[in-house]
Amino acid sequence: MSDLFSELIKDIETNNFNVHGIEIFQNNDIVFRHMWSDDIRYPIYSATKSFTATAVGIAVDDGKFSVDAPLSEYLEKQYIYNMPAHLREVFGELTVSRFLKMSVSGYPFRPSGDDWLKTLLDTNADYSKTEFYYTNVSAYLVGIACENAVGGNLPQYLKSRLFEPLGIENPTFLTDPQGRFYGATGMYLTVNELSLLGQLYLQKGVFNHERIISENWADIATKIQIENSDGGYGYFFWNNGNHFSISGKWGQKCLIYPQKNLMITYLGDMPENSGKMQSIAENFANNY
Repeated sequence: MSDLFSELIKDIETNNFNVHGIEIFQNNDIVFRHMWSDDIRYPIYSATKSFTATAVGIAVDDGKFSVDAPLSEYLEKQYIYNMPAHLREVFGELTVSRFLKMSVSGYPFRPSGDDWLKTLLDTNADYSKTEFYYTNVSAYLVGIACENAVGGNLPQYLKSRLFEPLGIENPTFLTDPQGRFYGATGMYLTVNELSLLGQLYLQKGVFNHERIISENWADIATKIQIENSDGGYGYFFWNNGNHFSISGKWGQKCLIYPQKNLMITYLGDMPENSGKMQSIAENFANNY
């Protein structure tokens, strides 16, 4: 098995991939770890979305949130009332699930303006389309809705329910200009801290013998909810058939193979080569 690890390192270094570090888990134990950079927190970009999905799962398990309810039910009423009438009616029919699986189109990639929520709800989006449409806006809106559903600051809600049980101390978050949880990007984590969320889902919602999310949520969040050109997408998790993943844009990845009880986590800064790095990691997993 050491030959496989050596070959993996050789592939990364030969290609000059800017990988900060990598961990490989088998049967929930670290079997290999290598760092090229300091073992500190790095930006994880859209991997943040999987933490938002986990917040949703906890709120659903608590009976405070429903993915089948209209997302508008969880937004501040003054924002809904101030929407243009022709948009308000259609928007009011969009379920939380539609946003979780990225099937609401017409928004820009990221929110902007003095009040992100107001700007987005005034956007003349085409809500009729139901195909996959990837945008940070969906995770932002879900994060706000979940925050309102639990009645408080979402990172604070997650502190005792997720971060402390996993052993993640005071992670960094981004907020909008009004202080609402962004939900789409903005977290900084170490390689191992990202692995901890992957382990939670690999273990179907249990970590250190403590149930954090229901097995049902661990299943529905990570299975294919909508197909796309990369395979499929769950609730802020990617799914490629034989594995699902937590993913950031430039090589922040946790690949989870339930059938092999195998997990590969790495953080990097690879604007040009993140896809090539993922292919190398997937090839390693297929041969492991």
